[in-house]
Amino acid sequence: QVQLAESGGGLVQAGDSLRLSCARSGGTTRTYSMGWFRQAPGKEREFVGGIIWSEGLTRYTDSVKGRFTISRDIAKNTLYLQMNSLKPEDTAVYICAGRRGAGFFSTPANYDYWGQGTQVTVSS
Repeated sequence: QVQLAESGGGLVQAGDSLRLSCARSGGTTRTYSMGWFRQAPGKEREFVGGIIWSEGLTRYTDSVKGRFTISRDIAKNTLYLQMNSLKPEDTAVYICAGRRGAGFFSTPANYDYWGQGTQVTVSS
């Protein structure tokens, strides 16, 4: 049983940076992908970006390209989301997700397991 646990959220000002972590435990498959989603109040869950774990290939939604970076530490089994130049519109609960098999999928239904999320609030 795979479990995901996010950390690193908080309250920051516009222009600041923040790094989120997602610790993965359990599971035996070596071929999988991870993704970051976010959900603001009253809005649908939005794909932020993803990574093919074994290869380190990443992909991002247009609104965060050039500002957010996804990386992973294979030894620590941890996923990261480095967020720079944060804007008030980035305010949301950030949630990491995982799926068996490699690939980039922006639809939540394509993911097999989810973390609980961590709140990121960006003030203007």
